[in-house]
Parts: sequence; C-alpha cells; structure tokens
Amino acid sequence: MTNKAIRTRERDAIIQSLRSGVTPRLGIQHIQVGRAKEIEALTQDLDRIADGGSAFRLVIGEYGSGKTFFLGVIRSIALQKKLVCINADLSPDRRLHASGGQARNLYSELMRNMATRNKPDGNALNSVVERFVTEARKEADSQGRNVQDVIHDRLSALTEMVGGYDFASVINAYWRGHEEGNETLKTNAIRWLRAEYSTKTEARSDLGVRTIIDDASLYDALKLMSLFVRQAGYSGLLVNLDEMVNLYKLASAQARRANYEQILRMLNDCLQGSVEGLGFLLGGTPEFLMDPRKGLYSYEALQSRLAENSFAKQAGVVDYNSPSLHLATLTPEELYILLQNLRHVYASGNPDEYLVPDEALKAFLSHIHQTVGSAYFQTPRSIIKAFLDMLSVMEQHPEIQWSDLVAKVELEEDRPDDLDEEIPDNAGSQQQETSSEEDGLADFRL
Repeated sequence: MTNKAIRTRERDAIIQSLRSGVTPRLGIQHIQVGRAKEIEALTQDLDRIADGGSAFRLVIGEYGSGKTFFLGVIRSIALQKKLVCINADLSPDRRLHASGGQARNLYSELMRNMATRNKPDGNALNSVVERFVTEARKEADSQGRNVQDVIHDRLSALTEMVGGYDFASVINAYWRGHEEGNETLKTNAIRWLRAEYSTKTEARSDLGVRTIIDDASLYDALKLMSLFVRQAGYSGLLVNLDEMVNLYKLASAQARRANYEQILRMLNDCLQGSVEGLGFLLGGTPEFLMDPRKGLYSYEALQSRLAENSFAKQAGVVDYNSPSLHLATLTPEELYILLQNLRHVYASGNPDEYLVPDEALKAFLSHIHQTVGSAYFQTPRSIIKAFLDMLSVMEQHPEIQWSDLVAKVELEEDRPDDLDEEIPDNAGSQQQETSSEEDGLADFRL
C-alpha cells in the first residue's frame, strides 16, 4: 500500500461496486490481498497461453468468497501480458449449449465485453479488427506487397478450421469497407462477429456469407477468434465465464449434460494441446463441481479429469496444477490488510483523511468473530460491505464514534435464496424459435 493519490473515478468505482456486492472493473489492484499461490499458478497459465499454449481452470469457491474478484485480478494481469480478455456471466438466457439462442446470447455478451490493455473497459472488438488491418498494412509496406494479398495470407490459417471460411470472408468485408469508406459494410461485419445476425438470409444479403455464429458454433467461433487476435498482434485469448452455477440449476438433465459436454470438449482440447493461444477460466460453487446428482461430477468423464489429487489431499496440501482450483479462505491477517486497503481507498490514498484508526479495524474483526463466528471469514464480501457502510456513516456524521458503530455491526448470510431454483430448459427461447421459423421460410426454395 502506497501513499500515492487514488483518482476520484477509481475511488468511486471501487467503493460503489463493493457496497453493491459486485467486483469493480477499475482499481482492483488497490484492494487485492492474499492468494499469492493461486495467482502465481494462473500467471503461469497466462504465460503458457501467450507462448501459444492453452489453459483450462475451474475456480471454485462459496458465494461471496471472492471468485469474481479473483477472476478480475487474473483478467487485469492477462491484459498486461497483451492477451485479449472476454468475460460474461452465465444466466438463464446465456449458456454454453442450447437450441433457443442462449448460446448465441452468451457469445454476443463475450464479444461486447472484449477488452485489451488499451481498452480495459470492454467494447474492444472494433479496435482488434482495426489493429489486424493496421498490422497487415505495415507488413505490406515493409515487404512491398499488396495489402489484400497480406490479408489473404494471414486469414488462410482460419479457413482450415470449422466455420473459418466465412469468418475470413467477414474480415475481408470489413477491409473492403475500410478501403471504400463504406461504414455500413464495416458495421455489418462487426455485427456478424458479435453474433448479432439471427438469420442466415440477412447475413448472406449484407455480407455474402452463408453461415452465422449460432448456438451450434459457439466453441468453434471462440477458437477462430483466438487465432484471429493472434494474427492481429495480441498474445492470445482468455475466456472468463462466471456464475457457472446456472448450469447446475438447469431443470433438464439432458440440457445439463449437453452443457457439460461442451465443458469436456474445452477441457480435452486445452489439456491435449489441440488449441493455441486460448485459455478458459470458469468460476463456480462447490455444488456446481462436486454434486454427484447435478454437478460436473455427475458426468463421469468430467469427474475423472477434475477429481482432487489424492496424494495432495492425504498430505493436507493444495495441488495448484489441478484443473479445479479451490480458493483458500482468507486468513484474519489478510482480512485485516484488506480493511486497511479499503480505508486507504476510501480516503483517496491520503493517510491524513483516514476516518478510523487501526484500533477500529481490529475491533471490527474481533466483533465479527465473536458474534458471527469463523464461518463468515470464508465469505469476505459481506465483511467488505459492512465495513464500507460503516465508513459511509462516519463520513456523513463525524460526530458519531466508531466504537458505537462497531458494536452494532450485523452480518447476514451471504447466500442467494435461489440456489435450489431450477431453470427451465426453454428459458428465453421463444423469441429465438420465432427467428428460426422465419429463417426457414426465408431459405425455402422450389
């Protein structure tokens, strides 16, 4: 922790996000504590991706334990290593496999959240495609070649993959729009890359391609995108998927199995080295992983690959090379440092503006331990929110003593009420079914 001033924008983003119970997009480095071994292990994964390898990790932790925050930390490290990061939360209308448009919705969300080091807040797809064109132009100028020939050569590797020919055609269409000043053509190309076309007829009319990115092609499209970002000069592609528990909550066993098969496909490709420059980070709860009836362990092929290292378990240690990484509980010392960091951020990095002394931090943690018990130290989100709420009151009412507020701190169990709520398999599919019917009529030929 340094005394360097924290920008107001960063400070407000951190405080507002944490008080709402969500992970901030900005300034995450100001509050990160602990889990050094886990970060070291995943940093090695990022290096492997940047070197043309692949990685697959399940990040497992209870609700409020800091999974999303941890994924955000790894994402910020990946951006510094010149990786392109895409992230999304799974939900009833966003999943890995579906027939009603939910998988396409997930892909669209991933593309909207695409981030690079220069555009860490997302919406970086346009700049990635522009960088590809710029890199091709630089190569053509240095070699005295035609830019179109360079682009063709760079895209030739994509055409050998499933769906690659139309992917390459869309990039070519963007290049034509770039050269001709045709903004509509460029916009249509970005729409296709974001999976925003719902019918093949419309895509063929606008871009001259016969396929679209749909439910059946999500994973193949991700592999194409990972190769494309490398052609654009980036190190690779990191895919962050959070709230994987939404697959666990699917009511249909057949739908769950189809989604788990997609996870198995990703896992196999990454472990066998069948993909290059691509990594997956999946955040989920222990139930999502280990429930023998509905979790990943209900699928035998996944259970055998994701089972804990028996030797590490017997020795009472953690195997940080395992595909499933269980987040360690923060120690009381680490929580104390976390509260120090939060106090520092709240004061915009100025120690003279601290609202409470060190004694207040110790009293706060001691009160929680005495009234609630050690179980709540496993879910720091509720502690963070309570502490920031206390600071907010003190900021607005400086006449109140911190000792009076600490004695009144109460924590509620940080666990959603809908854990056992099942998601019907056809959730959100009505609109997509209508689109499919229209597409079928549009493609009808005598």
